Amino acid sequence: MRSSYRDEDVTLLLKDITGMVQPQPTEEREKLIQAGKHYSEMLPVEYVPTEKYMQVYREALKNYAKPVALAVGRLADKIIEKKGQDIVLVSLARAGIPIGILVKRYIAKKYQVNVPHYSISIIRGRGIDDNAMKYLLSRYEPGKLLFVDGWIGKGAILNELKKDLVQYEGVSSDIAVIADPANVTELCGTHDDILIPSSCLNSTVSGLISRTFLRSDIIGKDDFHGAVYYGELKDSDLSYEFIHTIENEFEMDVEKENKCVEGSGIDEVKQIAKTFDIDDINLIKPGIGEATRVLLRRVPWRILIDERYKGDPQLGHLVRLAEEKNVPIQYYPMKHYKCCGIIKKMSDI
Repeated sequence: MRSSYRDEDVTLLLKDITGMVQPQPTEEREKLIQAGKHYSEMLPVEYVPTEKYMQVYREALKNYAKPVALAVGRLADKIIEKKGQDIVLVSLARAGIPIGILVKRYIAKKYQVNVPHYSISIIRGRGIDDNAMKYLLSRYEPGKLLFVDGWIGKGAILNELKKDLVQYEGVSSDIAVIADPANVTELCGTHDDILIPSSCLNSTVSGLISRTFLRSDIIGKDDFHGAVYYGELKDSDLSYEFIHTIENEFEMDVEKENKCVEGSGIDEVKQIAKTFDIDDINLIKPGIGEATRVLLRRVPWRILIDERYKGDPQLGHLVRLAEEKNVPIQYYPMKHYKCCGIIKKMSDI
């Protein structure tokens, strides 16, 4: 699969379906998804950021490169401590790819080990890419594979992993992430709901590739899951600017994190569902990364921001996007998350 990433940083186990799928407008996709069509069978028209929004992104990158770099270091140390140095990083496309590259580079810098890094697709409700797993297991022992993602919102992908990996003996369902506000994995850089600036943009910070795609007329039984390469966006590509900005803030001696939150994020999500009378939990997307995606890719109903973070600059991009799209913001007390996106029920439109 083509991307704007270098081969030495990542190998994408994806089928290049560029030109084979017509992207659909957000509202049209949302109606189809809520009518039962699976999101992986369609591709969104990529959001083109306004200049104002890009200003907010640049500010976010400048302000939050350090906390993200520290979290990368903490995560890499935990990985080496728990798994040893003989590992294969398997990032989940696409949000996991830049994180996998950063972890790989930190390990190379600190431990002088060049760990292999692949990226494969996992789709909620459809599972992990079996052909990509077979490819990896034909080359590496099962115990060496370690899955990497950007952040955990509710924990849906982790649950998908646990369910899917039962069929691959010896493969661990551990997942390594930068931020785990849901409090479901120990392999994280932080349990704080921090802003990972790559969550603010789509393909232009993810090697110019789309989210992954799975539809039987295009993806054959022996194919990897698919993705599109947006070569036409190469002048707007910020993938390596993001990597280098975080990398420049790496520290080789990172203090352990003391933050400890009781309970898990899913309980908080269930409470939000109850408060706002939402019967489908999939419409609730907690955490900075997930709330950002709701504004970029879905039809938002409202954004909840924890009262303690009113006016906080790390939520500046969210406020900006909500204003651009006329989405109401409501201040609501949360324990695990700084904010939460709620998707509009299409029957209400």
